[in-house]
Amino acid sequence: MLIFTFLKHVGIYCTLMYRVFSQPDQWRMFFRQLPKEMEKLVVNSLGIVVVISIFIGAIMTIQTKLNTEDPLLPVYATGLVTRDTLLLEFSSTIMCLILAGKVGSNIASEIGTMRITEQIDALEIMGVNSANYLILPKIAAFVLLIPCLVFFSMATGLLGGYFACVFTDILTTHDYMIGIQYLFIPYYIFYSVVKTFFFAFIIASVSSYYGYYAYGGALDVGKASTNAVVNSSVIVLIFNVLITNLMLT
Repeated sequence: MLIFTFLKHVGIYCTLMYRVFSQPDQWRMFFRQLPKEMEKLVVNSLGIVVVISIFIGAIMTIQTKLNTEDPLLPVYATGLVTRDTLLLEFSSTIMCLILAGKVGSNIASEIGTMRITEQIDALEIMGVNSANYLILPKIAAFVLLIPCLVFFSMATGLLGGYFACVFTDILTTHDYMIGIQYLFIPYYIFYSVVKTFFFAFIIASVSSYYGYYAYGGALDVGKASTNAVVNSSVIVLIFNVLITNLMLT
């Protein structure tokens, strides 16, 4: 029964994506919606990304230093560990899980509200491909600009670690700077950006799916938002394992 339900959802999702990625009825409307979605989904998320990254970078630096008090380890190891943790996992995977809560719930509740208020039905009656009109700009906006959030997260996370060194005596800024520059591997940034393209698509499309098929009342919109966040987060974690095995092994 569980497998049947899973296959049913996969089939409906694939059918929806086929409708989403069909040619827009009017490209003019698509390019009019795209900047609005970029601002709503990405630009408005920049604040929370910066704040969380700064504090996580500072906490990582402090925790790494406190838990690696070993005379055999070089002093710059703290900066190196903080840098690689931010580049490899936090600024891509963990940040996308956070964005699944903000962006995913936003998409699901917006489309779900349009469904229960019969706005989507009105678009269908007028002959508009509602899936393409509503969902494609959201997916495109989030996928196109997700690298910007990743770079901001990386930069501000490292800056947070620097602030931790400035305002505490746990590590000198000189040793921290040496650590974040030591044996730098540019491929880590490429790996993180590639991952986030997949994660952004998963978050936007899965959230749109649950919002698009939210029938009932306001309570069902809330359930759709919850399901969107939970399921997109789980799928992101699964793909994180798969992509890591493909790109780092």
